[in-house]
Amino acid sequence: MSSLATRRQTATSPVFCAVALLFVSLASQGQCQTTSPPLTTPCSTYKSCDSCTPHAKCLWCFSSNNCTEYPVSWLLPPASLCPLSQARWGVCWLNFEALIIVLAVLGGTVLLTIMICCCCCCCKSPSSRPDRDEERFNRKREEILQRAEQRKVDRKARHDEIRKKYGLMGDADHPYSKFENE
Repeated sequence: MSSLATRRQTATSPVFCAVALLFVSLASQGQCQTTSPPLTTPCSTYKSCDSCTPHAKCLWCFSSNNCTEYPVSWLLPPASLCPLSQARWGVCWLNFEALIIVLAVLGGTVLLTIMICCCCCCCKSPSSRPDRDEERFNRKREEILQRAEQRKVDRKARHDEIRKKYGLMGDADHPYSKFENE
């Protein structure tokens, strides 16, 4: 049971990072009105990836082994700052290339799912179709019941003819009917 929880936690980490990157990418430099606390530590003071990446404003670059401010004005850090395969943000084990791939796959999956749901919902006939099917079914059932009733009446008439022919009729017109009840 604990391995399942570990798998879930491991599987949700990239999703959390993707959501965090998406949030940062949506905030542009001109529209971001957040104020940083006055006593914040500059990113350049962090000397390892594990101490740099937990801070959302910092970016660790493995090629230069330094922690720099994340360039908020850019969606992705420019190659002059750090190559994407060497840049780490949020967690040390996920580089920007993998993050871009994960975001593209998740975004494509979400868009494909939405398109399929829209096609399934919109392409269906209006709700009157089940009523038509139900009416057709009821009509056929009535026709079958009427044919069965007609066959029953015809069968009874044929049996009555046979009974009459062989003198097995139980009606009062029959000359021997008074002897049958004795």
